[in-house]
Amino acid sequence: MIDDHPLRYPLVNELHARPFPSLEVPCHAVYVAVKQPVDAHNRDRAADRAHLLALLDRYGAAHPPEGATHHGARIGRHDLKWESHTEFVTYSAFGRGVSARPFDPAEAEVFPTDWTAAAPGKRIAACLIRVEPLPDDLAEVRACLDDWFVAESLACSWVLDEAAVIAGDFQIDPAGLMRFAVFVRPGTGTRRVGRIVQRLCEIETYRAMSMLGLGRARELTGRLNALDPELSELVAALTNKGRGAEATLDQLLGISAELETLAVRHSFRFGATGAYEALVNQRVQVLRETRFNGRQTFGEFMMRRYDPAMRTVKSAERRLAQMAARTARAGELLRTRVDVERSAQNQKLLESMDRRADLALRLQHTVEGLSVVAISYYAVSLATYLFMPLAESLHWPKSALTAGLVPLVVLAVWMMIRRIRKGMH
Repeated sequence: MIDDHPLRYPLVNELHARPFPSLEVPCHAVYVAVKQPVDAHNRDRAADRAHLLALLDRYGAAHPPEGATHHGARIGRHDLKWESHTEFVTYSAFGRGVSARPFDPAEAEVFPTDWTAAAPGKRIAACLIRVEPLPDDLAEVRACLDDWFVAESLACSWVLDEAAVIAGDFQIDPAGLMRFAVFVRPGTGTRRVGRIVQRLCEIETYRAMSMLGLGRARELTGRLNALDPELSELVAALTNKGRGAEATLDQLLGISAELETLAVRHSFRFGATGAYEALVNQRVQVLRETRFNGRQTFGEFMMRRYDPAMRTVKSAERRLAQMAARTARAGELLRTRVDVERSAQNQKLLESMDRRADLALRLQHTVEGLSVVAISYYAVSLATYLFMPLAESLHWPKSALTAGLVPLVVLAVWMMIRRIRKGMH
């Protein structure tokens, strides 16, 4: 029998790890997403698990297995669904029925205040979703929307082939919750209702997470605005021959290093922003919206209010990349200029060395001539002493002997030195 890959079953189980809730109408959902104030790779998952266990212990619910990334339990009158994501954790509580007072903050007390305050992070999203049957008279829906939401920012639409009407104004109420309403057509399946509620929670969470990049983009833009004139001035100085190229290169390398630091610091958040934006748009698309009573749809709301923020983030990311590329090109040009200047200096140095070598050669020739004279002088003296007995026997005077030896000795010394020089070359 063939062996299975060790990850085969875990990867298949991951496909079924987060099923949609099954919700009976009417009902309500309380949703909270908590993010630790650190990057994903520094996140303390043990603290997130301890916070979950503290909530489960309050209601006497069972604990999840070690290392679990999702868990479901019954807490009081609500069904709890906990999920651990890359950067945040989510708590969803689903309860039957709705309060007489629409969006009553008391419904959110399923998550106690002191427990929420002890969370190992900050609340990034919080929703209260009210799910009711769709009345036969749609005028009642319009009246509810006018009473519950801010008309200027209200988004409302039919979803999933007019199985339900969803509405929300993306405003945070005094209790710190964002309100959404779902009016479900009779006969709609419980799992479809659960999918609608889950999509609304995901849209709000991923929208909030993606917009974290907007703050980073504004911070980055301020720094780029300060660096841009410096970079432009250095690029303009490339044609200024009176300014030292090496000093300009040092300044350019400083700007380049800062741009690389900014890129490293912001790359994760900008990458995450792009991923979350794609999830928001995908979640809106799967709702298959159609217009309700002339209201703007969720997709239109995102296009008008959300997309500009995402374009700002992309613009800052693109500008950072362009400035880094400009700096790299300027650095290449400046290094080329430095190399050319150094080549010119080297050429001048070689010419100077050639002149010095020529002078040294001339001096050598002069020294060789003097050497011939000096050596000849001593050689004539020695030869005179050597041939003096012979000269006396022949009755030659010493002066005649010396005069006769001088040409011969000088010629011999000159030929000897010339032969040595040829042998060296």
